[in-house]
Amino acid sequence: MAFDQMKMLNDLRKAQSKLKKQIIEVEAGDGAVIVRVTGELKIDDVILNPELIDFDDIDELQHWIKIAVRDGLAKAQEIAADTMKPLMGGMNLPGM
Repeated sequence: MAFDQMKMLNDLRKAQSKLKKQIIEVEAGDGAVIVRVTGELKIDDVILNPELIDFDDIDELQHWIKIAVRDGLAKAQEIAADTMKPLMGGMNLPGM
């Protein structure tokens, strides 16, 4: 039993390390805003392309940023869930 628990813990650590290194890139406004999110659901970078942005329309820019962040976090969550799901099967957690 202890060996199985150690193996599961090791597998979880490997999956977390993999997610930490994974970067998801999402764009909005046809490339005006690019957001990079890690597999740990952390914002890695926000890139603005000044050639594609009308700085007189800040509402549009804010909208694009919100869309890119929302979509990036959703995609990262999906990837994290897919990565962790096989490892959670043996834990008998409710809802998994």
